[in-house]
Amino acid sequence: MKNNPVIFNSLSQLHKAMGQNAPNHPLISILNYGEAAFDPKDFEQGIILNFYKISFKTNFTGQLKYGQGFYDFEEGGMSFIAPGQLLRMQTEEADYSGMSLHIHPDFLRSYSLNANIKQYGFFNYSAAEALYLSGKEKATILSIYKFIEEELSERIDKFSQDVIISQIELLLNYANRFYDRQFITRKLLNNEILSQLETYLDNYFNNEESLTNGLPSVSAAAEELKLTPRYLSDLLRHLIGQNTQQYIHEKVIEKAKELLAKDELNIAEIAYHLGFEHPQSLTKLFKNKTNLTPLKFKELIFKN
Repeated sequence: MKNNPVIFNSLSQLHKAMGQNAPNHPLISILNYGEAAFDPKDFEQGIILNFYKISFKTNFTGQLKYGQGFYDFEEGGMSFIAPGQLLRMQTEEADYSGMSLHIHPDFLRSYSLNANIKQYGFFNYSAAEALYLSGKEKATILSIYKFIEEELSERIDKFSQDVIISQIELLLNYANRFYDRQFITRKLLNNEILSQLETYLDNYFNNEESLTNGLPSVSAAAEELKLTPRYLSDLLRHLIGQNTQQYIHEKVIEKAKELLAKDELNIAEIAYHLGFEHPQSLTKLFKNKTNLTPLKFKELIFKN
C-alpha cells in the first residue's frame, strides 16, 4: 500500500533508489548525498533500513528543526540510525548534503563490535537529538569517512574488513566523546529540561494522575518533554548523575515523605496514592533509598 514505508534490505537497493552506482562492497558503503538523485516525495510514507546508517550532514537549509530549536555549530551534524527504525524523508533525510555510512549487520557478525554497537545509546536518539560538530570535530569525522571511502574504493582485500571495523569503532568512540561535549555545552538548556521534568512530576502527583495511571513512567516523561527515553536518561546522567528512572524514584520518595509527615493516610493508602499496585513495593523502594521503612520514618518524625 502507498502508506506503507519503503523497506530496504540491502545496500544495493538503497544505492539504486538514490540514483547511485552499486556499492563496491555488498555489506558496507558510503553515499554522498550531494551526488544523490532522488525525490523525497517518493518516500513520504517513510523508509525502513535493515542496516545501520551513520550520517554526517552539512549545509542545512534551516527547514530541519534539530535539537531544541537552535544550532550549537554551523559546521554540520551527525545522526545515527539502527536497523529497523522508521525514517521520515521529509523531515530527517531531506535538505542537506553530506555523507552516510551504511553498515549491514552481517559485516559486523564475527567481530566484538556486533554486540558492542548496541551500547552506543545515540542509535536510539531521534533526529531532533542530533550531534552537532565544531569545525575541529567536523575535520576529525570527515577524515574517518574519507579513510573508509578510500579503503572501499582502492584496497578491498583480506585485511579490509579488519581495518574498516577499527575505523567504525574509532568513529563511534569519537561520537561518544563529542556527545559528552554537547551535553556540557548545552548545560543551560539541559537545566531547563530538568526543570520541566520536575514540573511534570509535581503536576503528575498533585493532579493525582498516579491514582489512575500508576507510577510515572520514563517513556511518558520523555514524551512529555519531546525527547527519546534514552536521550533523556543520558542527559540526566551527565547533569545530575542519575538516569530518568532513578530521578523519578527520588521524586516518589520525596512525595512519600511529604504524605507520611502529614499523617493523614496510612502506608497502604500512601502507596496506592502514589501509583503502587502493592504497599510492599513502596516499602521496598523506600527502604532501598533511605535505609528505613515508611513506618520507621513516620515514627522518627513524630518522635522528634
